[in-house]
Amino acid sequence: MALAEDFQRMIDALPPDWTQAFFDLRIFDEERYIEAGTLLVQVNVQPYSKNDWHWYVRVAREFGHAAAPETVRGTLALLDEQGIEGEIVARGERSGRVEVTQMWGRPESVREEFRRRRAQ
Repeated sequence: MALAEDFQRMIDALPPDWTQAFFDLRIFDEERYIEAGTLLVQVNVQPYSKNDWHWYVRVAREFGHAAAPETVRGTLALLDEQGIEGEIVARGERSGRVEVTQMWGRPESVREEFRRRRAQ
């Protein structure tokens, strides 16, 4: 199965209130490591050293210091298009967290939109 499809299947299996997910990624042909790395830089993957897995991928649902799931899926689709085969596995997720943000001085419409998005 393609990397992008595997990733989407794992994202779809997460609980509805997930906020962050963590994945490990490796490619099968290590001679294409640099080629894959130049594509994966778009989603700020972190390389492992001396590990069976090549990269650590952090994904944020709506906020945080991680890549958006749509961007990760698109980047993995680029790997698939280039014929770079690999494997991705889910390593964990965080659920039910809401970012802390100050609302002082914000109009009521912004506060309502914030509450609406968090109620989903």
